[in-house]
Amino acid sequence: MRKRVLAGISANILLLGMVSLLTDLSSEMMVSILPMYITSLGGSAFAVGLTGGLGDSIASLLKVFSGYWSDRTGRRRPLVFFGYAASALAKLALGLSTAWGHIVGFRAVERTGKGMRDAPRDAIIADSAAFEVRGKAFGIHQTMDSAGAIGGSLVALLLFWAFGLSYKTIILVSAVVAFASLIPFLWVKDVRREPQKRSLGLNFIAMPRQLRYFVAVAAVFALGNFTSWFFVLRARDFFAERVSEHRAAAIAIGLYCVFNVVYTAFSVPVGMLSDRVGRGKVLLAGYSLLGLTFLGFAFYRSVETYIVFFILYGLTYALVKGAERAFVCDMSPENVRGTALGTFYTAVGLVALPSGIIAGVLWEHVGPWAAFVYGGSMGLIAAALLLLGMRIWPSAGTPVCPPAPADPKAP
Repeated sequence: MRKRVLAGISANILLLGMVSLLTDLSSEMMVSILPMYITSLGGSAFAVGLTGGLGDSIASLLKVFSGYWSDRTGRRRPLVFFGYAASALAKLALGLSTAWGHIVGFRAVERTGKGMRDAPRDAIIADSAAFEVRGKAFGIHQTMDSAGAIGGSLVALLLFWAFGLSYKTIILVSAVVAFASLIPFLWVKDVRREPQKRSLGLNFIAMPRQLRYFVAVAAVFALGNFTSWFFVLRARDFFAERVSEHRAAAIAIGLYCVFNVVYTAFSVPVGMLSDRVGRGKVLLAGYSLLGLTFLGFAFYRSVETYIVFFILYGLTYALVKGAERAFVCDMSPENVRGTALGTFYTAVGLVALPSGIIAGVLWEHVGPWAAFVYGGSMGLIAAALLLLGMRIWPSAGTPVCPPAPADPKAP
């Protein structure tokens, strides 16, 4: 069974998966407590939304440029390395913050590192996998990434609940793990390719029509898919009405662990499913499920429903995250794959700021339920738009140019 899963998967994909595993171990140690760290420093729900949205939006500006530059130079590896290193340094600074305003700035720097690395890293994954196993390759990478997320949230829970460490100390520990994630990257190799003198440039209009349409749909989805920090706050506030605040925070972190476990468990099976039935069908299920899950968070409040909805939230991410990236790769010419991925990341990242701000304003001035109704509505609208696109371009996802033969010198 193990050999079957790893068939066609190169060392590059596994090494990048290990880097992502350690990076997400570090990131989720921080992320699982960051919304509560912000509120402990005097921040409101608006501050939570601003911090989550601003960082992703600033980072998104770099993603299209890093993808484009990796296509033009034929070298993706340096951008990926410096992106991971910048994130590690920013986490160290986050642990030394003394006001929630500091967190806004350092979180933006941390996400800038992510902006540098994501598009060229995903292009390396796509370059290192044949088309017929590309969904599986992204699924394996996503599984290793989210396995780190499980470990990170569990370690944060252990350090917070069993050892009584402060939020600040946990973030400093996460910075140490972030620096350790750079070690496996030393063995990652660029897939040999010639620099591209002709490419899409940074022109969205030059992309294939079906790809432009999908990027727009994904942006609509992202506009409603605000930061998971609001889910953690929603759970903490619910349990704080029943137990001590410290225990309520621990339960919220525990539910976030459940989300990550489900996300990890289903990433590879969903990636393989998308190879068989098509990315569009998998994404349609994911967008629809997210809309319904958000609506569930809006109107149902009990211990049982919170467990169920965190499970469904994790399944949504498994359905969407890997399939979106593979879908973009399927619809983009090979010589501009990094640019296409960067454009996708930029589009969905730019809407993260208004998404977080809208959710934060609705949370504070109308009620938490209103933020989730907004998110659920946008998820269902995105599903409807995707279904329309699938009817217009039933062959969307078929490569726009034949896959290039594998380079025997490639890793």
